[in-house]
Amino acid sequence: MAKQILVVDDEVGMLEVCADTLRRHPDAKVATESDARRALERLDKDRFDLLIVDNRMPEITGIELLRHARESQPHLSAIMITAFPCVETAVAAMKLGAADYLVKPFLPEDLLAVVTKLLETQRLREENQLLQRRIAREGRFGDLIGSSPPMLKVFEAIDSISGMDVDVLITGETGTGKDLVARSIHARSKRSKRRFVPVDCGALPEDLLESELFGHERGAFTGAHARSLGLLEYADQGTFFFDEIGELPIHLQAKLLRALQERRVRRVGGTEEISVDIRVISATARDLDAEVREGRFRSDLFYRINVARVELPPLRARAGDLPLLVDHFIGAFAEQTGRSIEEVDEDVLEVLAQYSWPGNVRELQNVIKRAMIRCSGRVLTIEDIPDEVVMGPNASAHAPAAGFFDLRKRELDRFERDFLVTLLQRNQGDVSRAARDASLPRGTLYRFLKNHDLDPNMYRM
Repeated sequence: MAKQILVVDDEVGMLEVCADTLRRHPDAKVATESDARRALERLDKDRFDLLIVDNRMPEITGIELLRHARESQPHLSAIMITAFPCVETAVAAMKLGAADYLVKPFLPEDLLAVVTKLLETQRLREENQLLQRRIAREGRFGDLIGSSPPMLKVFEAIDSISGMDVDVLITGETGTGKDLVARSIHARSKRSKRRFVPVDCGALPEDLLESELFGHERGAFTGAHARSLGLLEYADQGTFFFDEIGELPIHLQAKLLRALQERRVRRVGGTEEISVDIRVISATARDLDAEVREGRFRSDLFYRINVARVELPPLRARAGDLPLLVDHFIGAFAEQTGRSIEEVDEDVLEVLAQYSWPGNVRELQNVIKRAMIRCSGRVLTIEDIPDEVVMGPNASAHAPAAGFFDLRKRELDRFERDFLVTLLQRNQGDVSRAARDASLPRGTLYRFLKNHDLDPNMYRM
């Protein structure tokens, strides 16, 4: 699709030169306007990919037009042109989002080169956004998200065992999403229309756990005023999920083993055995093989629940999934936080990829939510990410106060200033010659000089 370019200049001759030059670009469709007010109307009515605007025009300046354009079309790229260059104008244009700054008279080839580079950057950005959306669609497996090789292996395992009515053990560190895997298996099984009953073996007090699992008869213990069905009985015909089964007290493991082997339960205080038809899915963050060797988990129960196995990778082993997960959480928390994030700075993804994620996906979820609350704009930046993530979990008390990106910025600033000083000295303060020497557009060089408070006149001989 052709890129729509609007050129605004009160000099008709300049409009013709720009239009003839830009029409040499195979993907450009050029519109011109010599009246700034009519240009404002067109910007309100039509969509453009690039605005090229002269600064000095009657009634409305190029800066004013650019400011209006950014309000009506926030993602519009722009180039400022002027016959009267000054640092203040260049800086103002850059702050309003101008991608470059050209000084009249300029060669048509220079204009074409700047526009070609800008449109190519725009094309790559759009292709990347489309690719990310496509990956996001393809990288979902129910509520699970990922397209990395470790997660594709998990998806394949889920798909393979869901249709088999066998018990499953899910292993993985805390926060990796074991409960989501369990629910995904249930949703794809022949029991999907029946109950999915989860219990966290580490969350219930030990003295209540047996009653919760197996139920109790009236008068079985103090406070048992009526018969109560156990969760295993309640899950009949469906799926029972033992979350963190490694936390199950050893004295209950034998009773559970018998219930799973025979698919029969006996309520606390009762004599009757009740048949249950359940599929059992268990999950643990513990190393059950080691727990069995240490005598803290019964080997026979381990073999009973470990018929089919799904091993979830930690987040640090699937860093390629971070963009998908970040995008998902931003969408999930948008309404809750009242934030509409349109872009994530590349530095953010770089920091997230370097972090070790001891809390895995659950920790990432929390970090993104906190970052969105702190974010004041539409772009999530490194300043929004909690310090402990930027610095890393093992940062010592003697680590420098500045994080990696602060230190990198200081080094880049030092390099830029030293480079510019040398450049001005070599070219005796001649900005045009210095720009050619450094292969920089003159407007870009003006911006750098302003950023570092460098006056070219100080270097003239």
